[in-house]
This record gives sequence, structure tokens and C-alpha cells, in this order.
Amino acid sequence: MQSVWKKPVICIFRERTVNPESDPIVVIKARQLTVTIDNNPKYFGTIEDFFTLMGDTDHLTTEEGKTDHYVMCWFDDTEPDMTQDLRRLRGVRFNTNITCSINEKTQKRTYNAAFNAEQAKLQ
Repeated sequence: MQSVWKKPVICIFRERTVNPESDPIVVIKARQLTVTIDNNPKYFGTIEDFFTLMGDTDHLTTEEGKTDHYVMCWFDDTEPDMTQDLRRLRGVRFNTNITCSINEKTQKRTYNAAFNAEQAKLQ
């Protein structure tokens, strides 16, 4: 089963069981977020054509960033009940290099990424 969200704003937190972080490491806006449910890994997906709204996306590409686990949260704009619209993935690992392209005129960075996740709340 595959779920797709158009133009989501995604908050990415470092996953910590002791002293959980209350502020996201980065906030991004994507053209599309796709999550597929599978058996191994449990969830995998892609974030297409995203850019940074706040924080440091480049941290995700560092050696520390590649080995860390993350929590990704976003709101589902198609859900009319605002108490039910939060979506979340836990145990997120970016399994391939995050690619970055830079617009020569505006110097705007646009990224693409693939990930695996252990747990999800998609509905």
C-alpha cells in the first residue's frame, strides 16, 4: 500500500528516548512525500523536491546524520478534523545519499531523499 502527500511541511527531529528533543533539527517543504508499507523494512519512502524552511538540511548528509534515527511529522491537509491530521514516522533512516541541486540564478537548494522507517501513524 502506498500513501502520497502533496506539498507537505515536514518537521524532522532526532529520535531520542532519553531527553527527547522538543525542537526539530530541520523543517522542510516538499513537492511530494510518498510512503510505502512493506514487510522489510516496514516502511520506506521518498521526499521529492524539498527545500529548507528552518534548520540545517545538510546535517542529514553528514556521517553523524546518516547513522542517526529521526522522527518525521507532518499535517494532512485533506483531513477535515484537525485533531486527527498529524502524521508521523519513527525510526527514520535516510538510506541513500540525499541529493542536492542548486539553482544557479537564485542559489536555492532543492533536495531529494529516500528513507526507511520502523513505525508509522499514517491515518
